Amino acid sequence: MSDRLTEDVSKLQGQFSTLKVEVGKVLVGQDEMLHRLLLGLLAGGHVLLEGVPGLAKTLVIRTLADALEGTFSRIQFTPDMLPGDVVGTQIYNPREGTYSVKKGPVFGNFILADEINRAPAKVQAALLEAMQERQVTLGDQTFKLNEPFLVLATQNPIEQEGTYPLPEAQLDRFMLKVKVGYPTREDEVKIIDRMAGSGSEPHASKVMTCDEILAAREVVRHVFVDDKVKRYAVDLVAATRDPKASGVAALAPLIDNGASPRASIALVKVAKAQALLSGRAYISPHDVKTIAHDVLRHRVLVSYEAEAQGKTTDHVIAQILENVPVP
Repeated sequence: MSDRLTEDVSKLQGQFSTLKVEVGKVLVGQDEMLHRLLLGLLAGGHVLLEGVPGLAKTLVIRTLADALEGTFSRIQFTPDMLPGDVVGTQIYNPREGTYSVKKGPVFGNFILADEINRAPAKVQAALLEAMQERQVTLGDQTFKLNEPFLVLATQNPIEQEGTYPLPEAQLDRFMLKVKVGYPTREDEVKIIDRMAGSGSEPHASKVMTCDEILAAREVVRHVFVDDKVKRYAVDLVAATRDPKASGVAALAPLIDNGASPRASIALVKVAKAQALLSGRAYISPHDVKTIAHDVLRHRVLVSYEAEAQGKTTDHVIAQILENVPVP
């Protein structure tokens, strides 16, 4: 582990602390949600935020985009949308007999996909394909998407009418799924003071450029991972597939499908980002445990028996974390 890497990690930790402070000028509380968004930004993975309306999901994403240099697009999903409304389309010019390309809002650095579960399957598939391939094909032309390219999607878990739940295979495209809860009473009083007070509403200033984000991602790639920690990440994921072999046989009836190797990759990538934000140039097992719920909760499918017992995916993951030996 080089001194240069340690210096870079320390410098970046300071930069991202400054970014948190800047976003904090607008956002009250919800520090965990902001921290998870920064992990996705550093690890180069998309983030799905799930919570009831009014919890500042859209606000935190918009404010984060304000604090970062780069283009920001907001897509409000509705049941009558078409894939072209997201990725763009070809427009025919009858006078010249030619087609021209009109790019959609997905051509940006930071994409807010608001209420993604309101969009029909074709629209979800168009966005999720762009997320995975980081390119869009319109007619016979293929366009690379901008870097950094980060999709931050929100969904409302309580409304069922007029919604199209994301299939598990498509949920897997998100590196993190973050559950957003209500603020504390003290924070809610601060929110009222800030948003309903006599002064003007605060806004965030730009504190980081796109080149700095890409450079930070390169540093994250070089964060050291011991073989024991890699095996620990794999053991956690393996326990979702074969609980009996992992010593948690009681969970076997509660799990229908376990996580794929993409989960193991995400665990290590996000743990690297977690280590950097903690000021370390190496991963500890605690980094993996800290982010395990957000990486695994949308990749593990619980059974009807689990639902009948009131057991959620988070319960299953908690049991795995308790029982799989830590190196």
